[in-house]
Amino acid sequence: MNKPRIALAIGIICISIFPVLVKLSLVSGVVSAFYRMAFSSLLIIPYVLLFKKFKFPSLKVTLLSVLCGVIFATDVTVWNISIIDSTATQASLLTNLSPVWVGIGAFFFLKDKPKRNFWIGTVVAIIGMILLVGIHVFRNLDFDRAFAFGVLSGVLYAFYMLISKNVLNQLDIWRFMTISITSAAIYLGIVSFFMNEPVIGFSNTSWLILIAMAIICQLLAWLLISYATQNMRATRVSVSLLGQAILASILAWLFLNEEITLQMVLGGLVLLFGIWITFYPTPIGLRVFHKKIVKVKSTK
Repeated sequence: MNKPRIALAIGIICISIFPVLVKLSLVSGVVSAFYRMAFSSLLIIPYVLLFKKFKFPSLKVTLLSVLCGVIFATDVTVWNISIIDSTATQASLLTNLSPVWVGIGAFFFLKDKPKRNFWIGTVVAIIGMILLVGIHVFRNLDFDRAFAFGVLSGVLYAFYMLISKNVLNQLDIWRFMTISITSAAIYLGIVSFFMNEPVIGFSNTSWLILIAMAIICQLLAWLLISYATQNMRATRVSVSLLGQAILASILAWLFLNEEITLQMVLGGLVLLFGIWITFYPTPIGLRVFHKKIVKVKSTK
């Protein structure tokens, strides 16, 4: 089990540096997302063709994979905008509400309904989010674009996870990634064109950062995390991924000089604790209640 754990740890680090790279790239959120997908597709397509790892699946599965690519591309774009407009810390923590939205989606669309721990964790996570952004924001309904896009990123990623879970039951990871990443690149290329986004004329540093995003934060990160998921419990992988928000905050403090207040730290910890509760396997409270009943019976 050491190899999957090492792979998971490296994968989390690869994802954690993404918000810092977005800030340093000095390009728009749409263009940043486009090149992350475009460079990734240019690397993965020759590989799957050379080693004969690609064969088109059924039309239904192909269309669902394309849909996953479009949703994921939109998710990365709005997350990029949230990072640029606010801080890497706030954007990373807000997008980590995605497990909460996954649970809500599972309640309505999947047979495996969320248990009591999910609802308890949801309430705790929302309290953490309120502490993170400040009570005054909710009291005055002062929701700016960065906050809205940070939450929207988590919602979009939740849809991506719910749909991709179904697709990956019918398709191997290499074909799924090839179709979804290529679709994402084409979709974002069209969006960039119609929005008149500049796609050339960047500095050498910006180009290097964009390439690093594709290789490290997209291909390497998700291949390692997928490997870990295949060899470890999914709940453990999911809980471990929550650590990327904290690591991203530390990196932003070190490299971007972003201020981290005590209230933000407290709110972030409460938010992550709430999400952890949603993955906790034992119903909270039942064990203690059961012990008390046993103790009372034993004294009679």
